[in-house]
Amino acid sequence: MFTLIKNVELYCPNKLGVGDILMAGGKIVWVGNSFPGRDLPNMDVIDGTGKIAVPGFVDGHVHIAGGGGEGGFSSRTPEAALSDLTEAGVTSVVGVLGTDSTCRYPGELLAKARSLREEGISAWALTGSYEIPVKTLMGSVKDDLILIDLFVGVGEVAISDHRSSQPTFEELSKLAASAHVGGMIGGKSGVINVHMGDGPALLSPIRKVVETTELGLGQFLPTHVNRNPDLFEDAIEYGLSGGQVDLTTSTTPQFLEEGEVKCSQGLKRLLDSGVPAERISFSSDGQGSLPFFDSDGAFTGLSIGTSRSLLPEVRDSVLQEGIPLETAVQVITSTPASIYRLPGKGRIAEGNDGDVVLLNRDDLSVDSVFAMGRKMVQAGKAVVKGKFER
Repeated sequence: MFTLIKNVELYCPNKLGVGDILMAGGKIVWVGNSFPGRDLPNMDVIDGTGKIAVPGFVDGHVHIAGGGGEGGFSSRTPEAALSDLTEAGVTSVVGVLGTDSTCRYPGELLAKARSLREEGISAWALTGSYEIPVKTLMGSVKDDLILIDLFVGVGEVAISDHRSSQPTFEELSKLAASAHVGGMIGGKSGVINVHMGDGPALLSPIRKVVETTELGLGQFLPTHVNRNPDLFEDAIEYGLSGGQVDLTTSTTPQFLEEGEVKCSQGLKRLLDSGVPAERISFSSDGQGSLPFFDSDGAFTGLSIGTSRSLLPEVRDSVLQEGIPLETAVQVITSTPASIYRLPGKGRIAEGNDGDVVLLNRDDLSVDSVFAMGRKMVQAGKAVVKGKFER
């Protein structure tokens, strides 16, 4: 079946003006002005007038199999539902484990990634969790990255956090070395997604590994770097030195009152400081717990992350911070796709996967979502749902 989107404003994510997109066989087969072909058999023609086409969103940090647990077994968060992702514009997702690597494990994560693929979107996963030594399926990080197709990196590994395993420099270095070699042989990014906590060490553990080994900053993707003002300032310097930084869009009013940097404002500050958009990504921490702790580290409450937080922060970046849409949309499309080396993702281009989001021009809300050329969302509502969704 052919799908032709006509007269739509193209942000691929670079701005191309008004044009058309033709999709067939799950791929984008033509992008340009005024589709020259005649009517094709079984072609669905969509009028994109008043709409903006952007690449399908890539959410690089989602607890797709559930997370949480810091407040006891009843605080375990649920799995991600297909429609929660697609209605948010997400067509590609990278799944992670979190604090709990006893009741949650890599096999469960891998199975959830495969189930999301069967339901219609693209999904990958990271092997390991907060702790070092990380738990794997094949016995080592290197083996997992080489032999298991959907594992593209490692994480999230926690540092500077009271919930981490307090890894030593040697442990972090050896993990990075294994991820690097496994990524090379397996044709993967091998990146280590590093959970940043509130600890005073900030990003220094990563810097020390890079300064004293042959590994580069690109081996790491520190996330939650907007957690507090000190960490964010350190992240600016890290980005200026060539590192990749990831800001978390899911938050709470309490977190913001306590000093967390709002993502849209953080993006503005990073760009104004000279960090290029190619090194900045947003991820949602979807289905992850957003726990509250008192000054003694005791659990006091819980909220939950969601992929639906991605687009509002991009929208605020444009409407409130004055960042061009073609720049702002990179942080949830081309940049995370590049960091994780996800083939065919992050750009509207001939030969890439048919992952396209149509936004309403007036308020940048989601109108339609196509994943691998298949319409998943229409008029903001899922038309394809997961097997157990009502």
